Amino acid sequence: MTETEYQHPLMKAYWAQLDTGFKQVEEVFEDVMAEALAILSREDIYHYLDAARVLGKLGRGVEPMLAFLEEWPSVVKALGEEATLSEVMAFVMRMQKSPNGKAITPFLQTLAPVARKQHAREQMSHYLAIADDLMQRTTGSIHGHHTTFPSPGLPEFFQQAPFLFSQLAMEGVRNWVEYGIRNYRNHPERQVDYFSLQSADARAVLQRERHGVLFADVERKLDLYLRGLWQESEQLVPYSTAFDELRKPIPYYDKLGMRVPDVFDSARGVTGIDRYRAVLAHMVGHRRWSSAIVADNYSPFQRMAVEFFEDCRIETLLIREYPGLKRIFLALHPHPVEGACDPETTSCLRHRLAMLSRALLDENHGYRNVQINDFVARFHAILAESESSLREIADLALSFVARTRLQSDQYAKVWFDDTVIDYRDDNRHLWQFIEDSDDEEFFDDPDKSNKKPSEVQSLPPRHYPEWDYNSQTYRPDWVSLYENLHPKGNANDIDRLLLKHDALAKRLKRILDLLKPQDKVRIRYQEEGSELDLDVAIRSLIDFKGGANPDPRINMSHRTSGRNIAVSLVLDLSESLNEKVAGGEQTILELSQEAVSLLAWAIERLGDPFAIAGFHSNTRHDVRYMHIKGYGENFSDEVKARLAAMAAGYSTRMGAAMRHAAHYLESRPADKKLMLILTDGQPADVDVHDERLLIEDARRAVRELDQKGIFTYCINLDPKADEYVSDIFGRQYTVVDNIQRLPEKLPELFMALTK
Repeated sequence: MTETEYQHPLMKAYWAQLDTGFKQVEEVFEDVMAEALAILSREDIYHYLDAARVLGKLGRGVEPMLAFLEEWPSVVKALGEEATLSEVMAFVMRMQKSPNGKAITPFLQTLAPVARKQHAREQMSHYLAIADDLMQRTTGSIHGHHTTFPSPGLPEFFQQAPFLFSQLAMEGVRNWVEYGIRNYRNHPERQVDYFSLQSADARAVLQRERHGVLFADVERKLDLYLRGLWQESEQLVPYSTAFDELRKPIPYYDKLGMRVPDVFDSARGVTGIDRYRAVLAHMVGHRRWSSAIVADNYSPFQRMAVEFFEDCRIETLLIREYPGLKRIFLALHPHPVEGACDPETTSCLRHRLAMLSRALLDENHGYRNVQINDFVARFHAILAESESSLREIADLALSFVARTRLQSDQYAKVWFDDTVIDYRDDNRHLWQFIEDSDDEEFFDDPDKSNKKPSEVQSLPPRHYPEWDYNSQTYRPDWVSLYENLHPKGNANDIDRLLLKHDALAKRLKRILDLLKPQDKVRIRYQEEGSELDLDVAIRSLIDFKGGANPDPRINMSHRTSGRNIAVSLVLDLSESLNEKVAGGEQTILELSQEAVSLLAWAIERLGDPFAIAGFHSNTRHDVRYMHIKGYGENFSDEVKARLAAMAAGYSTRMGAAMRHAAHYLESRPADKKLMLILTDGQPADVDVHDERLLIEDARRAVRELDQKGIFTYCINLDPKADEYVSDIFGRQYTVVDNIQRLPEKLPELFMALTK
């Protein structure tokens, strides 16, 4: 359409003011102007078209002009008359004058959805300030080159901005962007991954900044809840709720543990942690009372009905055990409106089942549907006699489907309003399939025959933060640590080492006898103990003969008074331990093996609970932590066999190993908790180029352990250790210059620390 073809003279004037030859704009001009005229004032229309004309002359093609014409009226509608065009255009021109012109289009394309999240001009100004800061600090900063390089993350940030603001407040977005700038400003590829929300780091920081109850914050409480109320000790595994916009994940459990969301907001008057408790209680109920049945002969509709009925059976039994759960279940359970779904046009099966589910749990449901009330009565009659079973409930569900079936149940349009019960799991555990299926459960138990033995025996990874001294922040979930039992060797090798140092052992024994507490304290009134307490036992027998309730605490035990120490020995098993000792034939690893064997023998004689573990790393994605001796184990042939198989390789990511060792040590019931780190070099790894980074992280880990009441001490075998070890451990270290004396030094040092 040309200018002369516009019938209205005002429209001709508007088109003339726009002054563009873009065919795509001409085709939609009347439509965008209809929306603009309905929202903008006469003066605003002038500035609107003038801004669009400027955008068309930038040399960036038609997209910036089209995006602005389509989006700006919605921005004004969202922000009100306070929306100022001048700030937006000033920012666009700053991008145009910088190397970031390609970011103009994604900025304008997402402006309206971002504005709808802000609701105020001031908030939009904050958003522009965040984007401007990102542009200024990441443009041209790649490896120190001249400012001809655009910001790699800026276009990605604009594309993700609507999603970010749907998850975070303005402060959270600012913190998320700040983290990306500080950590990736000199790494273009990683910067793109971060600001496009592709990297695990970006998602972890996003979760950290989100509102609601984070799983990481309440994991311990939930674990205690499972153990205390339900006698369950299942692994809890969080999943993300932030990145599946089309199909939200649902809680479930499998052989690897109970899967729960990584964050829960308060909803319907129920706090986030109570929502977690409802989810876990429901899954515990299934684990107690549900058993799988063959699914092949059930239709999808029948399976859905069985799942609704079984969920209600489980919750009814849970409420019998803990009546307080009923308040939480009913608060979280939707209350569908009777008659809301029209069966003439929509499939109402989900609606009927959700109504039935509500009625089965809530005696005050208020539904008048005869069929629903009939099945509610039958359901409660079955459960009044016994706990029932899935098979019996499945028969009732099939009867309900047959009785209430409608032709419209087959319609593609399904009624979903008030039918999603989000604290219930996905019920995959209820079904077994005779024929092969594409269901997820067939991927839960992969064939382990193709895996390495260490992979089969290892526990799921634990993720630890790492301190970044440059940004003075933690990188959340930065390190993946895998733990497993150390492989076994020949226990006789350790016995030969102890025999080799027999003279030293005899000298140590005299010192140990002086250190070992001699006074025993009797602990009486124990239901379980090492021997019978005769006084209490006779008194209980008299009470029993006299018809009174006898005291069951008729045993007693002993403990040693004056020494209550738990020790964790953490061994650096990096590649450098394979080097030969200067002037000798042994490797540093072999001498360390001798020293640790003597130390373990000494601590065992003292009676202190202690653990031994080794570690090495191959980037932050693969830190290996190998248990050699646990606190509850004696220094037996089993432990000696693991110690005999010690091998060295890879690098030294010390901070992660210390945090993991502390995870076990801090739970020990001891007055003094000592962590000894035996290493031959400074913290380092192949994926870290700044040598101060892991030193500062280890230093931070020492501070964290100190706050937990754990005393750390380093025995360093590196002659150059004075250059860095004090930065990490302060004055809590010893450098062993003559490594050949390590078997003698290590036990003596331990005794000096613990006497």
